[in-house]
Order: sequence, then structure tokens, then C-alpha cells
Amino acid sequence: MRTRLLRFGLYADEEGLTWVGALADGAVAAHGARPVGRTVLRALPGSGMTTADLYDDLAEQWARENPGRSAGAREPVELRVRLVCSLRTWRAVRKAVLRDLCPQGAAPHACRVPWCTA
Repeated sequence: MRTRLLRFGLYADEEGLTWVGALADGAVAAHGARPVGRTVLRALPGSGMTTADLYDDLAEQWARENPGRSAGAREPVELRVRLVCSLRTWRAVRKAVLRDLCPQGAAPHACRVPWCTA
């Protein structure tokens, strides 16, 4: 088993981060992976780049999908979840989180928390 990393770019407030964290926790537990850390980044280590620079399109997505609605305290961040598991388990956990982030399918809709994988 190796330590593996899940990375998600999010446009979220504290409530959204809590929700996505709970999705990740559930997927990790359901697939028998061992969580060893979770970090919310606003700047990428060693690069000098902020998450606002990297994930600015998520703020634009929010504005398009929620016209006239305030973004409130939402900001572009990167959620990193470290786990100890096999590659197969990592893929299953990642797939489960992505499915739960936007469960409505391919039809046009607005996700609760705009996201992308990194």
C-alpha cells in the first residue's frame, strides 16, 4: 500500500468544504482506504501560485450557473486528501467522490459546489 493523494479544486465556502469533506470521508470509509490527512490550500506550495489563479474558472462557473445570486464567502481552494491504499482503491474512491459531487448526471444543471479535479 502507498500513500496517495486526491486533489479537488473547489469554489466553496466553509459549509461547502464541510460537505465535500464528508463526501470524501464517506467514500474513503466505503472503500476501506486509510485516511492520513486532509488539507485545504489557498496557495500551492513552492509555486507562488494561488488557488484563485489556478481555479478562477470555478468562480466564473458559479456566476454563470447562479445569475444574480451572491457568491457569499465562496473562494477557490484546493482540497487535498491523503490516503493509504492501492491504486485500484484510490481510483474507486476518486470516482465515488466525483459522482457524489454532482449526482444529477449529464443533463444541464448547477452543481452545489463548482469543482474540478487536479
